[in-house]
Amino acid sequence: MRGLVLGGTASGVGKTVATLAVCRALEAEDVDVRAGKAGPDFIDPSHHRAVTGHPSRTLDPWLEGADGVRRNFHRDAGEFRVVEGVMGLYDGTVSSTADVAAALDLPVVLVVDAAAGMESVAATALGFREYAAEAGHDIDVVGVLAQQAHGGRHADGIREALPDGLTWFGRVPPNGDLEIPERHLGLHMGAEDPLPDDALDAAAEHVRADRLLAAAREARQPDEPAPEHSWTGARVAVARDAAFRFCYPATRERLRSRADVTTFSPVAGDPVPDCDGVYLPGGYPELHAPALASSGTLDDLGERAADGLPVLGECGGLMALAESLETDDGTHAMAGVLPAEVRMCDRYQALDHVELRARDGTLTAPAGATVHGHEFHYSEATLGRDARFAFDVVRGDGLDGGHDGLTEHRTLGTYAHVHASSGAFDRFVEGL
Repeated sequence: MRGLVLGGTASGVGKTVATLAVCRALEAEDVDVRAGKAGPDFIDPSHHRAVTGHPSRTLDPWLEGADGVRRNFHRDAGEFRVVEGVMGLYDGTVSSTADVAAALDLPVVLVVDAAAGMESVAATALGFREYAAEAGHDIDVVGVLAQQAHGGRHADGIREALPDGLTWFGRVPPNGDLEIPERHLGLHMGAEDPLPDDALDAAAEHVRADRLLAAAREARQPDEPAPEHSWTGARVAVARDAAFRFCYPATRERLRSRADVTTFSPVAGDPVPDCDGVYLPGGYPELHAPALASSGTLDDLGERAADGLPVLGECGGLMALAESLETDDGTHAMAGVLPAEVRMCDRYQALDHVELRARDGTLTAPAGATVHGHEFHYSEATLGRDARFAFDVVRGDGLDGGHDGLTEHRTLGTYAHVHASSGAFDRFVEGL
């Protein structure tokens, strides 16, 4: 599959809207387009899917390894993938947009906020191109897509100032309808607040799809074949609703390839299905805490967990497995499986790539093994004196700065999100 990377000069320059406009412009040229996201984010890919109608692939070398990134890029049957970057192009200590572009050998189109600049936009792009060589990044910055750029003299001034070797790929004009509402973990999800079709169509008219297609390259294939995984015969129940929605497409696909998967909604009060194990992904339990507390599903889950049913909870799943969850509207009883009282805070408590080392064998890793993941949460946990941990934190914050993975019965709750390429979900289904 061919593609390119849209890298930003910084966070907040409009990479998501630019990515959606590019996808729409390519679709107008009858290109079978898919999207991808550098880094571990769940929210931006939901907007990609709302526009393309296909899963957006997570591309993060820390979570997946370089070959995992390449396999994930080529996973679908489309002909072209637009990869949205994370933060600024070179930002990220263990995984950056530049790292993703290098792993895939794809060109980078620089997204620049041009609201208050013309020639300076060209100077910025030139600096980003030259910095790649100076800092040893094996990537090609091939041109500019200008966000917040008016037509006429504004666009002409930017285009004419670009030096040789930097292509003008068009612009996204200012438009209040191209603003995605935000909440504490980032943008609203794509299914909640999709951008209006007419606004995206208007933006796409100013994107040079022909030049993007000419600049794109075939992405590098993985160096090693994917590991083979056999059918386990296990049945896994996955929570899937407005409170539990942060699940990578590759994770759902891996679970379905190895086990019989059924879904249920704790918010709606669904009983826990007959199953061999339960997976509670992350999401927004804090926005649905009263419904969760009154639904009866968490009580059912608590009883099943106490009887020995394996339960894996990531971030929001950890919060739901705790004794209580305190939000602005009060304290709400949760499943009560894990000895922790969770409280929502006004600012984020952790945001980083993490590395965890298993203390003993646990649901997602054998003793001594390390797991790479990502944490981003606004909650903090007050732990009971009898708290037992599954992991020592090598990198990141975890639950208390040094440990992560609360464990009780055969339940594991962790603040870390992990990708299917880590092997964690294979370990989970193989142990059921």
